[in-house]
Amino acid sequence: MGEIVLDVNHVSIDYKNLMHMSLHQSFLNKGVKKADIVRAVNDVSFSVEEGEIVGIIGRNGSGKTTLLRSIAGIFQPDEGTIDTKNRRVSLMAIGIGFNGNNTGRENILKSGMLLGCKPDYVKEHMEEIIEFSELGDFIDRPVRTYSSGMYSKLSFAVTAILDTDIMLVDEVLSVGDEHFRKKSYKKMTELMLSNRTVLIVSHATDTLKKFCNRIIWINDGSLVEIGDTDAVLKRYDEFMNL
Repeated sequence: MGEIVLDVNHVSIDYKNLMHMSLHQSFLNKGVKKADIVRAVNDVSFSVEEGEIVGIIGRNGSGKTTLLRSIAGIFQPDEGTIDTKNRRVSLMAIGIGFNGNNTGRENILKSGMLLGCKPDYVKEHMEEIIEFSELGDFIDRPVRTYSSGMYSKLSFAVTAILDTDIMLVDEVLSVGDEHFRKKSYKKMTELMLSNRTVLIVSHATDTLKKFCNRIIWINDGSLVEIGDTDAVLKRYDEFMNL
C-alpha cells in the first residue's frame, strides 16, 4: 500500500437554497423562511494514495464539483475533515482562480504564488506555460476578454506545468479544440507517469478509462461506490440507463 496523501473523512457540505423573492415581498413576509439548507455532499469518506489517478463520476448536481472545491480549500466542509497531508493542491477548473482584469501573464504569476510556488520558480517556467497555452499575444490581454476555451488552456497550462503534489481537474480536459485536447491528454499521460496524484471529475468515460486507477461514484451527494475503473463505470452506465 502506498502513502496516503489525501484523506476525506465523513465530509458533509451544505448550501443555502435562497428563495426567489423581491425586496418588497421580503418586507411584507418577514416571517417567511428565506432559505432552505441543501446538503450537497453527505458523509463522504475516502483516501487517495500518492501517484493515484482517481476519477469522480455522478450525474449533474451530485456534488462532484462541490467536493473538489472543498478539497482545494476554497471553502470548508460543514462536517468532517479533509487532510491533504501538507501537500500542495491545485484546482484546474473553468471560471475560478483568475482575476479577469489582470492579464494572462499576471494571472500565471499570481496563481503560482497561490499554489505555494516561489515567484522566481513561476517566472522560470513562465514561457513554458505561455507556449503550452497557445494564447500568443492574448497572454498580455485581460483574462475577461478570453473565450472559455482560451481560459481552459491557460488553466490547464498553469496547473500541469507548475509542480504541485495533488492536481484536481474539473471537466477542463473536455474543453477546447481537438488539437489542444490531444495535447492535454498527452500531458496528462506524462503527469501520470511522473507520480503526480490526480483527481478527475468528468462525464467522459473514455477519459476516465484511459487515466484512472479507481473511480469514486457519487449520487445525490452520497458515496455509492469506490473501486476498479471498469467495474464501477459499468455499474454507473447501467444505473444511468435505467
